[in-house]
Formats: sequence, C-alpha cells, structure tokens
Amino acid sequence: MSYGKRVLRARHLMRCFGSRASATTAVNDVSLDLAQGQLALLMGPSGSGKSTLLSVLSGILRPDSGTVTALSSDLWAMSDRERERFRLQHFGFIFQGYNLFPALTARQQLEIVLRWGEGVGYKEARGRTDEMLDRLGLTKKAHLRPAQLSGGEKQRVAIGRALIKHPAFCFADEPTSALDWAHGEQVIELLRAAAHEQEATILVVAHDARIVPYADLVIHMEDGCLVQPELDREHTLKSVS
Repeated sequence: MSYGKRVLRARHLMRCFGSRASATTAVNDVSLDLAQGQLALLMGPSGSGKSTLLSVLSGILRPDSGTVTALSSDLWAMSDRERERFRLQHFGFIFQGYNLFPALTARQQLEIVLRWGEGVGYKEARGRTDEMLDRLGLTKKAHLRPAQLSGGEKQRVAIGRALIKHPAFCFADEPTSALDWAHGEQVIELLRAAAHEQEATILVVAHDARIVPYADLVIHMEDGCLVQPELDREHTLKSVS
C-alpha cells in the first residue's frame, strides 16, 4: 500500500544519561521519517534505547541535540506549555504502566478524554465509548475500576483511551506485553486500523516478533543506533523514501 506524506521527521537525535565521565548514550545520532497512515514497529534488545527514542519523539523527554518535527512543527523549539497543548491535541499514548485514574471506571477513563479533552457532548461521548469498549472486549467490565481489572484488562483500557480521540499520532510502548496473544492480536489490529482507516501515524515499541506481519515498517535499534529497516517480504511492506 502507499502512505501519506511524511508527518514526523527526526534528525540527528542524541540523548545521554549520567555524568560526562560515565555517561551512557541511549540514542546516538538517530534520524528517521514516519508517514501518515503508517504503523511502524521499533524493535531491539533490552537497553537498546527504544523507549528513550519513543519518549524523545513524543515530546516527553528532551534530546541533548537534534530535532523532531511533527506536522511541520518543531516539537522541541516550543515552550513547555505549547508542547503540552500540541501533544494533548495530536498525540495518543500507551504506556507499560497503564497510567489509569484509580477512582474512575473503565467507561469513565475513556469518556473523560472526549468530554474534557475534546469537548464532546454527553451522548456522542457515551456512544463512542460504548463502541470502543465493545471493540476491546470490555463491555461487561465498563463499570469496574482499575483495582478490579486484570493487568490485560487495564492495558486494553489504556489502549482505548489513547485511540478514542482519533489522534494524528499514537506512541505505544510494549502495548501487548500484559496480554495473551488473542487479545494482543486484537490490540495490534486496532492500532493498524487506526493507521490505515483513520490515517494516524502509529509507532509501536515491542519485543514480540508476532507483531511484524501487521507492521508497515519495521525498524531495528541496537546500542542507541537504528539499523537498516527490515521489510516483511510476504506482505510487501514499504519504508518511507
């Protein structure tokens, strides 16, 4: 398939941790482009810098040097308030730690994004939430709070929260790690649908090789550096030129 225009561009990103004498380089001169409507998978061994790169690209962690341009806006040239507003408007996030509100039910976790974040009316918010809960297999758990949900159920709520506002970008750090493959496959299919049907740009960090056939672009990272993207030949996957 063909993809839309390049909507996220990173150039010469560097990010180190620690003091100068014992600094560890987590991201080492990384440049990449991601396109609209593309599901990209970032893989690599533990400690290779994948999650650090995801945090830099998504506006969470400031790089030591380099640029990130999203929708023609320089992410790290913005003020903190401008960047937070940009992320709220255009980005969705799926974290390993769920980051759910302990006092809210599964339904409320999703509705609050639409009601407060998007200004959507009650009826529309309820309808879109019902649809998402159904797609996630959580309709019967809608009334439960995080403490009453399994790890896999909490992860699915977090995924629904990220996708329900139809973001331009979605950044997912190990979104299937707490799920059995039946639910993991369901989640990846949801992410792929968000890319292909809603023209979102999805970047997934994962170790699970079973996700590879669902990705449009597979990128490998080792020791803080990107290596040549590998394409799934069976599905004739394409990288962005």
